[in-house]
Amino acid sequence: MGSTDDKESDEFPPEKRLEAPNTRLIKAGIKTIPDMETLRECVAYENAHQNRTQILHRLKWKAEELREDEG
Repeated sequence: MGSTDDKESDEFPPEKRLEAPNTRLIKAGIKTIPDMETLRECVAYENAHQNRTQILHRLKWKAEELREDEG
């Protein structure tokens, strides 16, 4: 991965993606997850902090989408 991916991960850590003030921003944060490593960080963060079923489902759907894109 290049430095652009590293920079994107630094700018949007899990807490910024998942602690947005409204669900539209949270959905956008999940939609823009660039890779599985970032997704895993978001799942770990969500499990440790909020553990919201709806958000975990969205993260699961994003994982399936990323796997399809890789394949």
